[in-house]
Amino acid sequence: MTTIAIVNQKGGVGKTTTAVNLASYIAKAGKKVLLVDLDPQGNSTSGLGVDKSSIESCLYDILINEKAVEDIKINSNISGLEIIPASVVLAGAEVELVKEFSRETKLKRALEKIKGDYDFILIDCPPSLGLLTVNGLVAADKIIIPVQSEYYALEGLSQLLHTVQRIKTYLNPHLSLLGVVITMYDKRTILSKQVEEELKKHFPGKLFEAIIPRSIRLAEAPSHGKAIMQYDWLSKGAAAYKKLAKEVIDLCRQETSA
Repeated sequence: MTTIAIVNQKGGVGKTTTAVNLASYIAKAGKKVLLVDLDPQGNSTSGLGVDKSSIESCLYDILINEKAVEDIKINSNISGLEIIPASVVLAGAEVELVKEFSRETKLKRALEKIKGDYDFILIDCPPSLGLLTVNGLVAADKIIIPVQSEYYALEGLSQLLHTVQRIKTYLNPHLSLLGVVITMYDKRTILSKQVEEELKKHFPGKLFEAIIPRSIRLAEAPSHGKAIMQYDWLSKGAAAYKKLAKEVIDLCRQETSA
C-alpha cells in the first residue's frame, strides 16, 4: 500500500487534473484506490462527478470532528475508486487546526486505520504550504510534483523542497520524492523543451517519462464531472495519464520489492 501526495504550492499547474486522472487510471488497472481531496476548492470532488452541494460530511469532519474515514468516504463514478470529498467548509480547518494537539498528524492517524483496504491512497493537496498541505505530506509515503512547462515553472520549487525536507526531518522520515511530472506541455514551443531540460538537470532520474500535453479535452472533462478516460479515452491527454499511471504502479512495485 502506497500513499502519494500530489503537491505544488503554485496554483494552476495541473495538480488536481493529475490527481483525478492518475487515480482513475490506477483504479482501471485493477487497484483499489482512495482519493483524498485536501483542497477546500473541492475540484477533485466535483471532477469525479460528485455534487458538492449535496455533501453532508467531508474531510473537515475527519480532521476536526474526528469522524472515521469509513463514515465519510463515498464511491466515485469509477469502479475501484473511492473519494474523501472536500467542500468550502474545509477552509476553516486550516484555522481550527492551529489550536489542536498533534495538528500535523491528524490526517495520517485517520488514514492509518484504513490503509489495509487500499492499494493506493492519493492526496490532492491545496496550492499552499499551510497546515492542510503539511497534513498531506505527513500522511504520505511519496510525493509527486506536477510542474507546468511555463516560464516560472521552477519558481517556488526550492521552497516546496525545503518544506518537504523539514517534514522528513521532524515529522515523517519515510517521505520521499517519487517523481516530477511535466504538465501543460506544448511540443511546438522552445520554452517547453527548455523547461524539460531544466527539470532533467534539477531532478536527475526523477522525471516521469509521461509528459502531460496542453489539452482542451483535459480542460473540458472536469466540467462534465468526468475523468479524461471517461470523457475522451482516445485523446492525447488520456494516453499520457494512462502512461503515467503505469509508471507510478511499476515504480511503487519496484520500491516495495527492493
